[in-house]
Formats: sequence, structure tokens, C-alpha cells
Amino acid sequence: MIRAVVFDVGECLVDETREYGAWADWLSVPRHTFHAMFGAVVAQGRDYRETFQEFRPGFDLYEERERRAAAGRPETFGEEDLYADVRPALARLRGDGLWLGIAGNQTVRAGRILRELFDRDVDLIGTSDDWGASKPDPEFFKRVAEAVPFEVDEVLYVGDRCDNDIRPATQAGMYTALVRRGPWATIQWNSPEAERLPTFRIDSLLELPGRVGEFNDSVR
Repeated sequence: MIRAVVFDVGECLVDETREYGAWADWLSVPRHTFHAMFGAVVAQGRDYRETFQEFRPGFDLYEERERRAAAGRPETFGEEDLYADVRPALARLRGDGLWLGIAGNQTVRAGRILRELFDRDVDLIGTSDDWGASKPDPEFFKRVAEAVPFEVDEVLYVGDRCDNDIRPATQAGMYTALVRRGPWATIQWNSPEAERLPTFRIDSLLELPGRVGEFNDSVR
């Protein structure tokens, strides 16, 4: 049975449009040009951070985050950046008695923001910076499994990427749900891996309570 649901952050819970727009501005690149290059890099199966290298060779994302913060333009997101289905989906899953968590590749600052937004709504908030391990490293999913008070095969991990979320979570022994939004899921959606690997393929987080309920009923 699925007893715990753990969510990725970017393009799963948080619409990152505003943040990537801020990066385009920081690089003095037109936003549509930045987004076009970002999509091309993702479509080629490259690391999204190579997008920055296309515009500024030698770009160090962590160093530039610190420079942005020092300039009064830190990375940020808030309630207005959450996808509209996030709050109702969490409430319904909680109402169904499921244990809930959030775990993604995020900075310490982002972790603080997540705790401000979700501290009363979920049982776990973990980030790659907290754990010293980033997806798709198996160590990241080992940390998730250690933090959840159930067996690894009772965990559903929800994300928008086959490469960073669905594949490594499946390899860790978890169930998975691929949500169709953001650049990665849109580009990867019709790939053999996206069609084969996920336990669920969903267009909205609001589908999860019903899908999880049906799944649990089928294995009782």
C-alpha cells in the first residue's frame, strides 16, 4: 500500500517561471531567449545549468545566487508561485490519512521558504543542501526513505522529471507519479521511459487522492 506521499519542489509544487525570469534579467538576456535556450538544453538531455553557460561561460550557479542575494535580488518564491492544485491536493491527501513530505534539490534559503509555506501541512521538508546529496544520486532517495516512517515500498514520490525523479525513485524501490507540467515533463511526456516507469501519470495533483485510493483498494 501507499502510506506516504513525498513531493518534489520545482515544477511540481512551485511554478518556477518567476525565478527563471529573474535569472534572465540577471544575465541581461531577453526572457524569451533565455526560456528558448532552457527548453533546447532540456530537450537535448543536458543539465539545465548548461543554459547559463550558453550565455556566460564559466557561470557558477551557487556563486551567482550569493551575488544576487548580496545585490538585494535573492532567489525567492511564495504563495503566489504555488500551482493552484497544491493546497487542495495536500488537504485531501492529509484527510485520507497519508503521511506527507516535500524533498527536492533546493538551497538552504529555499528550505526556509518551504518551511514557512508548508510547515503545518506536511510531516517532512528536506532539501539537497540539508542532506548533502542531490537528485538523482541514490543517496538522496536513501535519505528520503530514512526520513519516512514506513517501508520504502510504501512511499510514492511525485515529480516532473523522469531523469531526476521517476527513474531514481523507482530504482530506490518507491512508487512514482509523473505530473505533466513544466519544461521537463512536457518534453519527456511521450518518451518510452515516461510511459513505462511511473506508477501514475497525472495532469494535476488533484488526481492523486483518487489514484492512490484506487491503488490501495486494489492491493488490500
